[in-house]
Amino acid sequence: MSQNPSVAEPVLLTRVDPAGFAVLTMNRPQAMNALSAELMTALADAVDAMAANPAVRVLILTGAGRAFTAGLDLKEIGAGAGSIGGRAKPRDPVQAIGRFAGPVIAAVNGAAVTGGFELALACDILLASSAARFADTHVRIGVAPGWGLSQRLSRAIGAYRAREISFTGRWVGAEQAAAWGFVNRVVSAESLLAEAEAMAREMLANIPEMLQRYKAVINDGHALAFGEGMALERERATAFNSGVAADAVEQRREAVRERNRSS
Repeated sequence: MSQNPSVAEPVLLTRVDPAGFAVLTMNRPQAMNALSAELMTALADAVDAMAANPAVRVLILTGAGRAFTAGLDLKEIGAGAGSIGGRAKPRDPVQAIGRFAGPVIAAVNGAAVTGGFELALACDILLASSAARFADTHVRIGVAPGWGLSQRLSRAIGAYRAREISFTGRWVGAEQAAAWGFVNRVVSAESLLAEAEAMAREMLANIPEMLQRYKAVINDGHALAFGEGMALERERATAFNSGVAADAVEQRREAVRERNRSS
């Protein structure tokens, strides 16, 4: 993992901001950032390294060039050297994203296809460039989804729309993705990273422990039936709020009021 964009490494640590966020860039622009075994392992390693760094509490993931990522490297797989049916045993970047305790923002700068679509959906927030577009081509390639696309997309936009996307393999543009609800917001290509960084700073202005706790209860509860999710929230709230001091709440309330007055 390099901080030098001129170095042809598969993942670049393009920014570590003192505010507490980092930017990771997938760096195979000549191959639309296709997820080779090398890139998958490098990305999983990079995300785990950021998770282990106490100075990094929010992570931004993007791609170099005109694609976020075109998904699994089909050329590599077809040659028998890839992650499916081949010798390579890469690490899993989606599982690594799941291990990152703080918010993960996908800054989707271009095409996010199949495995790349899954990688984006594994993040907590999706900001899309106006040039971003999404496609699920599992049915065209003959590879089964294994990073959550069949489950996450239907939960985000409903089963009927998810079936249309996955059964046709059609492109979905950024504006349509936002209208259907699996992209938070669409911004210009020029402002994408600035918008992602501004959102990261806004998150980091809040109580660090609360960011992680809130992410955990949303994600853990989302995997349960509604009643079980409600019970989980109550259980965790009871355990946490019993240790909250009244004077600490008052201090924070005053800090919020002061910030609102000065904004």
